[in-house]
Amino acid sequence: MEAAHIEYLREGMAYERDRSGPPEDFPQLPDIPGGRYVDEDFLALERDHLWKRSWLYAGHADELPEPGSFLMFKKTGSPIFLIRGKDGEIRAFYNTCRHRGGPLVKEDCGQVRGLVCGYHGWTYDLAGNLINLRDKRDFVDLDLKQRALIPVRCERFGNWIFVNEDPDAEPLLEHLGPIPGHFAQYQIDKIRFVEKHGFDVECNIKVLMDAFLEVYHLKSIHQNTVDRFLDHRGSKILLWKNGHSLMLTPNRRPDWVDPGTIGMQKIDTVNEVFANNNPSFNIYPNLVTPLSDSGMPFLLFWPTGPRTMHIECHWFAPDWGDGPLPEKWPERIANFDRILAEDTQFAPQIQESVESPGFKGMPLNYQERRIYHWHEELDRRIGPERIPESLRVPQVLGDFVEG
Repeated sequence: MEAAHIEYLREGMAYERDRSGPPEDFPQLPDIPGGRYVDEDFLALERDHLWKRSWLYAGHADELPEPGSFLMFKKTGSPIFLIRGKDGEIRAFYNTCRHRGGPLVKEDCGQVRGLVCGYHGWTYDLAGNLINLRDKRDFVDLDLKQRALIPVRCERFGNWIFVNEDPDAEPLLEHLGPIPGHFAQYQIDKIRFVEKHGFDVECNIKVLMDAFLEVYHLKSIHQNTVDRFLDHRGSKILLWKNGHSLMLTPNRRPDWVDPGTIGMQKIDTVNEVFANNNPSFNIYPNLVTPLSDSGMPFLLFWPTGPRTMHIECHWFAPDWGDGPLPEKWPERIANFDRILAEDTQFAPQIQESVESPGFKGMPLNYQERRIYHWHEELDRRIGPERIPESLRVPQVLGDFVEG
């Protein structure tokens, strides 16, 4: 990252801390319509035009260590699996035999020598090519080359693997805009997978997604944890095209160090402004990561229904070499889970509220502009013409979006 940009971020945090109001040219944000959280027709548009057409994080290369290693991915409603081929490449396919739709893999993860449909025995190689089938004589002019597994777009950002069901999607690294440039200092090709876990929350996904796009709530929700060391009033926010964003929140004291990371291996190439503050990225639509020079979580928010969701936490660490994972990691993960519990504590009650006559919409302030940016992008992906006027979000942040 260039020195001029580092200084730009540092000056931005100072400006935010000292300002007496929003910038003079900042627009009043229209209310976010409450129906966007409960209207079944709107949620169907969201499913078809957002989740089916977005780059979504699916796994880390460490989870597919050998040829034949596979991972299932069902987050969009489609059965998809990732698999490492004999050539070392990681590919994604619909878990759908080209005969009558039987599954090729039946577990969430594992390793196979080849891909065999358990229904009728059609056999594919690790690159998805149909190579054999039972009673071939009874198929008239069947061309095996035309019956390969249907691929799903699968591309890598470092060793992180993303999938996209839209065959015409912009290439991942282009789609991410400035994000790869910011991440490069973390030596992402050397980052290792630690573990993942998750839990269900009884709310629409956007109820909780909104909470992780602002720090306005810190003094209420995190009084005894995050608010002790983060200064929410100094957050510098960058909004980027395609819905991505960064929220850089300063530490209250320049010399503050997270006690949970003392003694842990650090990435020495991380610049001072990121190492000594809290940069939290949203890779649109559902990945939030507070990067740290000692490792980071990927928080993934997945819809499981109109009023339910699942949150996953994937952890990554600097390469610790041979031997077991450093012993501090379980404690660090447990502490982070306690903070997550603070963030999710009101979600079911908020869901009850958004379904009640008492909820008409959300008036957002300048600190919450990442939420509005997220919703603007959702409308662009759906297409405003498909959305009832009462549920649309006017596009007003254009002058505040970079790139």
